[in-house]
Amino acid sequence: MTLQEKLMEDLKAAMRAGDELRKSTLRMLRSAVGYREKDVQHSLSDEEVLDVIAKQVKQRQDSIAEYTKGRRQDLVDQERAEMEILMAYLPRQLTREEIEELARAAIQKLEVTDLKQQGLVMKELLPQVKGRADGKTVNEVVRRLLGG
Repeated sequence: MTLQEKLMEDLKAAMRAGDELRKSTLRMLRSAVGYREKDVQHSLSDEEVLDVIAKQVKQRQDSIAEYTKGRRQDLVDQERAEMEILMAYLPRQLTREEIEELARAAIQKLEVTDLKQQGLVMKELLPQVKGRADGKTVNEVVRRLLGG
């Protein structure tokens, strides 16, 4: 079963169960996948669907930050609930410690010594953590390890 088929099955189940939050979140996600398919003009692979889901999670994180600044706890709670639903479709996310371990290995492999070579480390590391870690977090870990 492809990821898109699973999303459709989960949407049907949410509709049968009367779970409005899950239903609206999955509809929004299916819509985002549809827009992406129109952009690239082909059906998305599971990996491409995971990219769309990761972008949707990132949008939720950004919204939570903004709503927190605006003291809108009701909207923060809504975004968090949607984000939890979306996260269930992503692979297990790496912990900061796991990212740090991968980053140390990449730094050692490339023999990088200073912050100017951060791009090399990021180029090596991002394919390894794709879909399992936020690029911003990876960047922060690499900067800290290189003394930035």
